[in-house]
Amino acid sequence: MEPTPISSALEDPRIAEITQRGVAEIFPGGAAALAERLAKTDRPLRVKLGIDPTRPDLHLGHAVVLRKLRQFQDAGHVAILLIGDFTALVGDPTGQSEARPRLTPEEVEENARTYLEQAAKILDFETPGRLEVRRNSEWLARLTLSELIELQAQMTVGQMLAKEDFAQRYRSGTPIYLHEFLYPLLQGYDSVALEADVELGGTDQRFNLLVGRELQLWKGQTPQFCLTVPLLEGLDGYQKMSKSKNNYVGLTEDPLTMYSKLEKVPDHLVQRYFELLTSVPLSELPADPRQRQILLAKTLVAQFHSPEVAEEAQRTAQALVLQGELVETASIPTFPVEGLSYPVKLSYILRESGLCKSAAEARRQIQGGAVRLDGQKVEDPDLEFANASELAGRVLQVGKKAFRRLVVGNSLSEHGQA
Repeated sequence: MEPTPISSALEDPRIAEITQRGVAEIFPGGAAALAERLAKTDRPLRVKLGIDPTRPDLHLGHAVVLRKLRQFQDAGHVAILLIGDFTALVGDPTGQSEARPRLTPEEVEENARTYLEQAAKILDFETPGRLEVRRNSEWLARLTLSELIELQAQMTVGQMLAKEDFAQRYRSGTPIYLHEFLYPLLQGYDSVALEADVELGGTDQRFNLLVGRELQLWKGQTPQFCLTVPLLEGLDGYQKMSKSKNNYVGLTEDPLTMYSKLEKVPDHLVQRYFELLTSVPLSELPADPRQRQILLAKTLVAQFHSPEVAEEAQRTAQALVLQGELVETASIPTFPVEGLSYPVKLSYILRESGLCKSAAEARRQIQGGAVRLDGQKVEDPDLEFANASELAGRVLQVGKKAFRRLVVGNSLSEHGQA
């Protein structure tokens, strides 16, 4: 990698994108210090992002930091996606008012599998030498008791209680368990094991990232730069995006649901979503708030699916009109289609989904012009489909008030719960 002159480092578009857009804080030294390191390095930097697989799915909040990792990849550096299969068993106390429930190894392994599938929507898994996928059980599970005691000796109880979450719990008398004190040390030790040059995380991870620097110094390594990204607010407009708060957009959601959610992002958050989740120049955003929402929805559906799919999702959303109001697609009852025997006729689906009482009634409804698929009138009573992928995410409608959203796999589990 050819070094870039320091004077122009921050003017390099790739360096500017990494160090300025969508960044909350870079330490030590700020954007200029990291830009200088990026410009002067004669080798690809090792950029670490640790994710504990505590849940089976990812949403746009996770995409913010994954996109930042992809920017390092695109600039020629090595992304290290660290699956915290060991630390997930301990539980990150960050942001918690009480201890996290303990997971089983089987739960962690299944979550890790789905995480990697979803991360591939953002990261470059194909270019040789640009991605390492590691698990911290490789080294943490092998620590001896004496090594663990030595690790614990690197921090004091006072330092731990300086962590905001611990401090609040201590003041309120909420129990803090000893294994929770281990978490920042174990996450920090990951940076030692991986010899990370840069570590990424949300703003809530600042304490843990700093511990990584301290432990690298202890082991005689050059301490890593730490880059934090903002926490993305959810669709409610003020709380952090979270599936438990039902204010999220999942990475694996079908295009129509994703589009319908995103075109309703609160006005005051639209520019923030553009900044953190896209590469669209902010100076080129439409002045009209409604057009900004529409552009945001189309841009993100195109990123996670395709531009053609995004166009279709927009057309479908506009066509789904009920009594003059746009249908709230996320609230439409779902019908799973992956278990059907293919090829399958639409009349059979209408009966099985409960939209019609019989196949004969379904044929009559089609012939009478009462059946629509994604807002388009169905005219062929013998219309059939070869496989479930032709139906996934589409909306079936009979008359003005009866709807079913056809789902496959993750789509069903995502929309069947809050």
